[in-house]
Amino acid sequence: MGKPRPSAPTISEVAAAAGVGRATAARTLGGYGYVSAEMRDRVLAAADELGYRTNQLARSVSTGVSHTIGVVVADISNPFFGGVALGISEVASARGFDALVLSTAEHLDEEINAVNVLVDKRVDGIILSSAACAANSTAHLQLPNEQGIPLVLLDRLIPGLDLDAVVIDNRAAARRATTELIKAGHSRIGFIWGPPVAGRIEYRRELVEAAGRNLWTDGERLTGYLDALDDAALPLDLDHIMLGAKTEERAYEAVTRMIALDSAPTAFFCTETDALTGTLHALRDAGRSIPDQVSIIGFDDSSWAAVMNPPLTMVRQPMLELGRQAAELLLSRIDAAADDATPPMQRELGAEFIERASVAPAHDHR
Repeated sequence: MGKPRPSAPTISEVAAAAGVGRATAARTLGGYGYVSAEMRDRVLAAADELGYRTNQLARSVSTGVSHTIGVVVADISNPFFGGVALGISEVASARGFDALVLSTAEHLDEEINAVNVLVDKRVDGIILSSAACAANSTAHLQLPNEQGIPLVLLDRLIPGLDLDAVVIDNRAAARRATTELIKAGHSRIGFIWGPPVAGRIEYRRELVEAAGRNLWTDGERLTGYLDALDDAALPLDLDHIMLGAKTEERAYEAVTRMIALDSAPTAFFCTETDALTGTLHALRDAGRSIPDQVSIIGFDDSSWAAVMNPPLTMVRQPMLELGRQAAELLLSRIDAAADDATPPMQRELGAEFIERASVAPAHDHR
């Protein structure tokens, strides 16, 4: 058997070492109540010498403040959410808050569990990138409200739910990307990441309705694509829209099908990283050269896109700034009085179009 672990020093031991009462030591270490500067310095010096560490949970119970915010994202392995989390952490750390990040893999049940965990841990606020697509799937978001915990939506709005939010103008970004392809002479543009519906869609109305039941970001990007086609008076070809499960494998299958059509797209707009990688694999395996035979624009710029051959033209989201502004908005709500009646605020940031070398004038290689 190993040696027994030494017991952690207690507040009483810190008080004795500092020569103060236990209540004074507790107020100093808990960060609440008045303590003179002299007493505070003595307590902190004694705590440091003894190796005392504050029990944060006990502190949050006694003071009602944990100095911790919860962050729930769809996929922390996605560079976009990693960048957002970094922006949140920068602002939170500067204000003396820790950020507890949980990832849900886009599963609503995991999101519900994550929110419950954060409420149980008595976080002071929550930033959430939700997998919910409609207000009728957000019952779990009532719990933070009931507990007086501010909540800010990140990256995605939930139609029918009025909450603080920080997002980008996805519709405008998608419209710009599609318009750039049209300006290069492309009239048949594949859209990779359509609604996750089973079966075939026959009419534009069905496509729009399906998009409205999907994640807000995906629906907004599809709407921007449709806007650009309308602007140029181009017809919508439903065979050029990827439907079904949103995976890299499904994107590969969709692009492989599209390039075999008589009316094959001469360009592709990919609205997520997995959509882009699936498209690139499909074009490579089919021997299609970029941009000589097929042009391509992706969403969520990253370092690897710039070193591809050719370097990829991309839509760049302001990841750090999204995170920073979400954290600032949340902390402002935490600072506000509990009876603050300021209405929910929505901040919308712009995306940047990064022009590289994956777009060329259209050529029909059918």
